[in-house]
Amino acid sequence: MITNNIIKLPEEKIEREMYWYVKQKLEKNGYQHYEISNYAKPGFESKHNLDCWNQKEYLGFGAAAHSYTDGCRYSNIANVNEYIKNYEMEKQEDNIIIHEKQDKTIMAKEYILLSLRTIKGCNKNEFYKKFGYEIEKGFIKELEKLTNNGLLKTDGEYISLTNRGINLANLVWEEFV
Repeated sequence: MITNNIIKLPEEKIEREMYWYVKQKLEKNGYQHYEISNYAKPGFESKHNLDCWNQKEYLGFGAAAHSYTDGCRYSNIANVNEYIKNYEMEKQEDNIIIHEKQDKTIMAKEYILLSLRTIKGCNKNEFYKKFGYEIEKGFIKELEKLTNNGLLKTDGEYISLTNRGINLANLVWEEFV
């Protein structure tokens, strides 16, 4: 639609075009696109984010700290005084709040979803090592659907988002929720 000699584009299209414009400019200036929403000079990628996208375990210490181990997400209570009091009374277990306990299927789905946040995508060999089966056998329907719709591609040992898949990443991730 043209109004006052200004071309109006749907908001979503403008955001998409801005995304690709910014990507081009950053890459032209030596930044690498390593996550769907992050760029960095080589060697300066966020190790924390990459560990999260690779479903690595982590431990948090202190009040309000979060942890993820053995498929369990939990945090410590936020109230510092109560946190300290529980330690003094040897009731450390009262400091822990369990948020989620995952079974292997949920962990596998989450691994795929998280790894697809990276530009490299999901490493099929790493998936096999972690879960003991081939990703294509466990998620054939989802992968075929997303590939047939032009949202995913397979390149050697990686399954990753296509450019269209980057634009519609939420639709991809929904398949694994």
